[in-house]
Amino acid sequence: MPALRAIGLSKVYGSGETAVTALNGVDIDFAAGRFHAVMGASGSGKSTLMHCLAGLDRPTSGTVRIFDADLTTLTDEKLTLMRRDHVGFVFQRFNLLPVLTARENILLPLAIAGRRPDQQWFDRVVASVGLTDRLDHRPSELSGGQQQRVAVARALITRPWVVFADEPTGNLDSRSGAEVLGLLRDAVSALGQTVVMVTHDLRAAAYCDRVVFLSDGRYDTALESPSADEIAATLERTR
Repeated sequence: MPALRAIGLSKVYGSGETAVTALNGVDIDFAAGRFHAVMGASGSGKSTLMHCLAGLDRPTSGTVRIFDADLTTLTDEKLTLMRRDHVGFVFQRFNLLPVLTARENILLPLAIAGRRPDQQWFDRVVASVGLTDRLDHRPSELSGGQQQRVAVARALITRPWVVFADEPTGNLDSRSGAEVLGLLRDAVSALGQTVVMVTHDLRAAAYCDRVVFLSDGRYDTALESPSADEIAATLERTR
């Protein structure tokens, strides 16, 4: 069973003559325990696809499944619980609470859910992102790269079924960006996570096991463990 599946997924914004079709009958699977990238030209539908897959937006038609859960049939309340308990998010702008320490930001999803942390898992996640000596620092006392490390740890702390990363290196310099991509790569290789990343960065996509390409709201093709040059050539063809 794939970790994530879209079946006949369509998303239309507006109606009548002003309607815009962002996704048009997308069929795609994402295997568990792999690092996936979603790419495409501006307006190709990649961000809309991620929002629908993550349960942040409801499709106009079609089905989204995370393992055996059909997101398109869930009530708003159950969809919120699904995102809280089984989905991790890493955003471009970190989305950390400035008044909380790194430790408190990491544990926030569990605190909201009223769940006690598994200390062994917490220690493992913190060690994997290299934050052991920064847990009592607030975001203003951390570099951009360190803040994104906190965001990655926060995404992993609930042991999610899928982690979604939306341009996770967009606000980072090349060195910090490479470090964060290495962390996501390790989350897959060492911790067994499934990661789906939307990116426009060729070097970022080259970290992935599989790169999916969208064109004009439709699935176009996918590459397995491609080089940056192969990704660039495919992007050029799908524009």
